Amino acid sequence: MKKLKQYFKGDITLWAAIFLISLASFLPVYSASSNLQYVVGEGSVLGHFTKHAGFIIVGIGIVFIFQKIDYKYFGGFSKLLLPVVIFLLILTLMQGKSIDGANASRWLKLPGVPFAFQTSVFAALILNIYVARYLDRNKDREITFNNSFVPILLPIFLVVGLIFPANGSTGILIFLMVLALLFIGGYPMKILLSIIGVGIIVVILFITIMLKFPDMFPGHRVHTWKSRIENFAGGEGEESYQVQQAKAAIVQGGIIARGPGKSAFKQSLPQSSSDFIFAIIVEEYGIMGAITCFFLYLLILWRIIVIATKVENIFGTLLVVGIGLPIIFQAFSNMAVAVNLIPVTGQPLPILSYGGTSMWVTYMALGIIISVSRDMIPEENIKENNKKEDVNYEIA
Repeated sequence: MKKLKQYFKGDITLWAAIFLISLASFLPVYSASSNLQYVVGEGSVLGHFTKHAGFIIVGIGIVFIFQKIDYKYFGGFSKLLLPVVIFLLILTLMQGKSIDGANASRWLKLPGVPFAFQTSVFAALILNIYVARYLDRNKDREITFNNSFVPILLPIFLVVGLIFPANGSTGILIFLMVLALLFIGGYPMKILLSIIGVGIIVVILFITIMLKFPDMFPGHRVHTWKSRIENFAGGEGEESYQVQQAKAAIVQGGIIARGPGKSAFKQSLPQSSSDFIFAIIVEEYGIMGAITCFFLYLLILWRIIVIATKVENIFGTLLVVGIGLPIIFQAFSNMAVAVNLIPVTGQPLPILSYGGTSMWVTYMALGIIISVSRDMIPEENIKENNKKEDVNYEIA
């Protein structure tokens, strides 16, 4: 045990949560990936299972590497990587909406690289780290619109603006998380309210223009958003079919689950191994599967809160909040879609869903959070400080 602690430092509970959720992903992915073989006609079940295992192994390696890096360096890295991220987002928009004939407006495939990757998820991570760095560097300075526009607001508008046309749900998620981070970091409320107002106006104008002149920007997905919202309100389109199948799978699971690998809806439910894997988990493992799923993400949320409140400096706190909360928000959004609480967003279930880019970025974020946890104030020091505060209060 002592030898293991030499390699796996930081918050042990968070390490345990990462391993548990990684192990828990294998059976649902193995079961649901049969959809990719028999319906989509892609690969084999064993092949997808092996690929997912490879993603997990690489992901754990990413956590291991990132937790060894002093988290204070990530602020500087974000400043260097932000222009690169913006350039990659521009390339993603220019590439068009298809890769080898398939709709892939959110993905970038570089020449000579054998795989495509989703630039938006990496951009979100870098942007949140950059915002945390800015807020920490300016914590003792009066922030105004004029002195913060170029260093912080412009990068936020650029990143969100480049993501939103092709990936609206991710763009909105990033925007909301950045606003929350700015609020926690003490950014002026008047400017925040102005940003929200301008953002709403820009979104309305963009959607109106794209609906009237759809050829102006061929990569946009406004009509997809429109159909999803209409289907959520009671339509009969593809998204409505997906949600109907997901809800039916959840009902079939109920209290007495079907059992591992016995899902009847994994073949008829599109994206059963990724966006709607929660429905397959509930069908095969019942209410205990759903509770376990919730528990794992709540466990991560709990450790995020503990680490953020016990770290010794403001940058560490803002960093943990900025890159940790999006993981939880994405997880709950995915589960909310499966039970038809919100329209279809296309957000995978972090780590539990089959996939590469999004999973690895999640592991990166968790690795950074563990790195921050190594700088937590020891429990005995907190108790000692509390005693001193009580003594000082009594003397006063």
